[in-house]
Amino acid sequence: MDAGIYVGLSAQLALDRRLSTIANNVANAGTAGYRAAGVSFSTVMSRTVPFRTAFSSDGKDVVDTRSGGLNKTDNPFDVAIQGVGLMAISTPAGTAYTRDGRMQMLPTGDVVSLAGYPILDAGGSPLVVDARSGPVTIGRDGSVSQGGRPVGSIGLFDADISQHAKRYDNAAFIPAREPEPITDFTRNGFVQGFVEESNVNAIEEMARLIEVTRSFEAVASGMERRDTMLRDAIQTLGNKA
Repeated sequence: MDAGIYVGLSAQLALDRRLSTIANNVANAGTAGYRAAGVSFSTVMSRTVPFRTAFSSDGKDVVDTRSGGLNKTDNPFDVAIQGVGLMAISTPAGTAYTRDGRMQMLPTGDVVSLAGYPILDAGGSPLVVDARSGPVTIGRDGSVSQGGRPVGSIGLFDADISQHAKRYDNAAFIPAREPEPITDFTRNGFVQGFVEESNVNAIEEMARLIEVTRSFEAVASGMERRDTMLRDAIQTLGNKA
């Protein structure tokens, strides 16, 4: 077996996956609450003869959990999250968690995300306000009031999205384990009238895109040269036979 061809193919598959990840980050650089995606690779050793050969693994999805910048909107139904934590929304795929705090109130008083998914409180119930009782005030702990009267709350959850979480609508995640409600609002909490921006650094991602593209081209060129050398060797041996 010519292990070099398979090693090159393994490298191309890894670079292609990294390329797709970077392209998705660039496409979502302007998506509120978006968390940049990454891929972690490890070495897989094969017991080839006479030498062991190193291949790239399939890779594991990872998420950059650093906070993005805050953009002031002065919209009372916009909230940004400081510290750790995510909001819960009810989707057709189940409960998802997001840092995108752009909300809207329906004529019925139901508070939903821009995509129309109900916003949930700490107990998992949809948030409903009185559409006729005037502006809402949202406290750091997620408490929602109208005219000084409490009407509900927005849940803040400690969800592990760093690994094994499925993305939903780009800025939302469905974690592998059930998140726990956050009750300590000393360092964590909501800020009304702000929206958290994506944590993607577009300039860095474009630089990575160029680097990965060049690496892919270099691997392809190396595989082509190896294939040419192999064909020339076979041809030379055939002429001597």
